[in-house]
Order: sequence, then structure tokens, then C-alpha cells
Amino acid sequence: MDNLYSYDYQFRMIVVGDSTVGKSSLLRTFCDGSFSPDPDPTVGVDFNVRIVEVKPGVKVKLQLWDTAGQERFRSITRAYYRNSVGVLLIYDTTNYVSFTHVTNWLNDARQQIEPYHCVFLLVGTKIDRESERQVTTEEGKAFADFHNISFIETSSKSTLYVQEAFALIAREIYDLLTEGHIHVQKGWDGVKTGPNTASSNQNQSVNITQNDQPKRNTCCGS
Repeated sequence: MDNLYSYDYQFRMIVVGDSTVGKSSLLRTFCDGSFSPDPDPTVGVDFNVRIVEVKPGVKVKLQLWDTAGQERFRSITRAYYRNSVGVLLIYDTTNYVSFTHVTNWLNDARQQIEPYHCVFLLVGTKIDRESERQVTTEEGKAFADFHNISFIETSSKSTLYVQEAFALIAREIYDLLTEGHIHVQKGWDGVKTGPNTASSNQNQSVNITQNDQPKRNTCCGS
């Protein structure tokens, strides 16, 4: 079991996308190792926590906010953007409409997070249902390349690349932190120091811009 009181940093992330694309299933598989074929729809926002090791000896506590995809909850979702350092943009590879809506989710997140910036990861779900696929891997990668964000495909049912997805975005955030593009800032909850990190870093300012972020595209899936 993860020791939730022993970590070096805390990263706050938000998971967004249309309703029924598999956001809750992805988080449940990652955090609990369980899969439900018919999960209850998220109402408003749910919360999950998991400790990951981004490099040997460096542990990060991920605060994961699972948001409802329905339009009537959009105002609630927006309230959670500003204090996030990571955004997972989720679409269903068997539902092309959900893929076309990713642009709206991306633009909405960027608008709400300003003046801060964060790391985005495009995630295609349900790749175990290959015969029903409507969005090709190439289309997903092309979108990610165009917007200079990372990309991965997953299956919550088979657990394929679920762990890798969260490890990918956590390591990208950590790399930007160690490279000096992201700093801990008092009053901003995107990144916080943990019990294992010296308190001397707690009040540095955030300095992250679109042009500072290296492009790290990764694609896993069939």
C-alpha cells in the first residue's frame, strides 16, 4: 500500500473529457486496480490519490480530480482547473465525436489555467475494443503533435498502458520542475513540496510558459 505521508512532491491533476469516455474507469484501474464495465456517472467532481515513483528514490503524490463530462457540470469543472499542474484530456477511441471535442476541452483548460501553464496528456481509451475503433492511433498522435503535447492510448479493462499514462505525465511535470520551468509557489496548489523535501523550496515562484515546455510525445497502443 502507498504511504500517503512519505513523498517528495505533490502534483495536482485534473481529468477531463466527454461523458462516458472512460475517465472514472481509467482512474479506478490506476488507483484501485479494479474495473467496472458500467460505472456510475460522475456527478460534479470526484477525488483520488496515488503515490508514484518518478525516478529511483523520488516519490510524488498525485491528487487526481475526476470531472463530470456533462455540460451542466462544466462550471464546476472549471473551478478546478486553476490549481492544476497536469490535465489529462480523455477521448474514447470508439467514439469519434468525443475526439472532436478534445479541442474544446484543451482550449477551456488553457483559458482557465492562465496565467499559469501546465502539462497536457492526450489519452485515448478502450483500445481493447479494436473492432469498434473510430479514431486511429495516427489521428491521435497528429493532434498531439499539432498541439505539442504527449499522447498515449490505454485500456482500463485490460489495464494496458494505464500505469504508463500516469507515469508519463508525472515524469514530464517532474522534469520541468527539476529543469526550472515549474516552481513551487505559495498559494498555488498545482505543485507542492512533500514531507521528504526540504522546506526551503516552498515559496519559489511559478515560471512556466508555452515556449519553455519541451515536446514529449509518446504513443503506446495498437
